[in-house]
Amino acid sequence: MAMFVCFIFFFLVSSATACDRCVHQSKAAYFSQASALSSGACGYGSLAIGFNGGHLAAGVPSLFKDGAGCGACFQIRCKNTTMCRSKGTRVILTDLNHNNQTDFVLSSRAFRAMANSGLDKEILKLGIVDVEYKRVPCEYSQNLAVRVEESSQRPNYLAIKLLYQGGQTEIVGMDVAQIGSSNWSFMSRNYGAVWDTSRVPEGALQFRFVVTSGYDGKWIWAKSVLPADWKAGVVYDTGVQITDIAQEGCSPCDGGDWK
Repeated sequence: MAMFVCFIFFFLVSSATACDRCVHQSKAAYFSQASALSSGACGYGSLAIGFNGGHLAAGVPSLFKDGAGCGACFQIRCKNTTMCRSKGTRVILTDLNHNNQTDFVLSSRAFRAMANSGLDKEILKLGIVDVEYKRVPCEYSQNLAVRVEESSQRPNYLAIKLLYQGGQTEIVGMDVAQIGSSNWSFMSRNYGAVWDTSRVPEGALQFRFVVTSGYDGKWIWAKSVLPADWKAGVVYDTGVQITDIAQEGCSPCDGGDWK
């Protein structure tokens, strides 16, 4: 059994994409309304509009990663040096982009933010631009949080949404147990950033997460998260903050800041 658990952990860690910090070349388009991204495949809903000043993005399947890429941060800039800033802008992935012509579809606010001062309306007229991008760590002043979804029904079903996942990481596994118990029940990714289980332990709950960053991975234990009388629609602080930076096995990668 121990060997099986170790194999699963190794598989989950190995499945994380290395070299996220390397610069990739592609194209980006935009949505005219940020609400199109907030209602996206990650399941953040209206909460997404408050992320990162509304600088949101839908990413292609290789970035969305069946939901593991939800909440990932990217630095993106357009390659038209006359029109665009060399620094570009930072976006958070909140949706899946089904258009194979562009790696990203951005919120209009993020799309405009790539432009030099006074040229934001001009870049919107282009509709699609050539870009380069790289993954960067997400930085939050608050801990990883979980939101209990409205579909949850104590004691038969629990669905939670992960919020404020920092660092350059992906959560690829998750377990839940009663506080003080070692009888863990695994949770499954329902979709996007939402995890669920129909094996809900009684009482106050703790969680543990399999967190990967590049080729490296580890367990993170949130020892006291949900009270025994947890309620749907409420956001709970996990008490842990994720700040890991990707340990990548390829070279060269761009670990510097764009100025």
